[in-house]
Amino acid sequence: MKMDLNSDIGESYGVYSIGNDDGLMPHITSANIACGFHGGDPMVMQRTVARAKAHGIGIGAHPGYPDLSGFGRRVLKMSESEIESMILYQIGALAAFTRAQGAQLRHVKPHGALYNFAAQDMPTAKAIARAVTRFDSKLILVGLANSLLIDAANEFGLRAAREGFIDRAYTSSGTLLPRTEAGAVVSSAARAVQVAIQLMREGTVRTIDGKLLELQVDTLCIHGDTPHAVDIARAVHEALRAEGIELVPMLNE
Repeated sequence: MKMDLNSDIGESYGVYSIGNDDGLMPHITSANIACGFHGGDPMVMQRTVARAKAHGIGIGAHPGYPDLSGFGRRVLKMSESEIESMILYQIGALAAFTRAQGAQLRHVKPHGALYNFAAQDMPTAKAIARAVTRFDSKLILVGLANSLLIDAANEFGLRAAREGFIDRAYTSSGTLLPRTEAGAVVSSAARAVQVAIQLMREGTVRTIDGKLLELQVDTLCIHGDTPHAVDIARAVHEALRAEGIELVPMLNE
């Protein structure tokens, strides 16, 4: 069995430091790098791409709403054409840094509120998929497993990576429990390992209300700003390898 372990990183900007990217990189296989709208800046993007390349990590763009003050975790009212242009702009920005450093852009994963809204709103999902297709139809579009974003990727003929979360709680409908609610974020490495192993062995995850939700996933996510993210990544990496699971980046070939 093979699995990708990804993390949202490169989200620091200016004088603000968010997460521990250097600590995470030895334990993940794909990096979703912020593109300057919800986090990140040109210097951070350049540095993060270079470090991801040095670690042999798959590099992806992590575009979000233009909401730096809200860290991209607020839904903004935007038209489909605005969303499409916004995604193109951010992919292009990160692609400039990958190309300049001889690296390869492999995937696109929307961030925060945009990601969650696209999971349930088909016009938004299609706008994202259309932007990715226009930029490079060989890129992988990463979306919440069983969501409309995966459906949109399939409709546009893109490779889709179904994502599961090991540091977030699920609702019984398959969405992520909002961060404003108690128990939404899993900061225990032991609990995260349990979730990862269950997803790999059984294809299920336990929801916040105790139900079993069926999920087939191609990649597992650890948020770079989750408390104890490095400990979680290290523990999950070691546990999956102990289960005989090979950890590899998403491949768009």
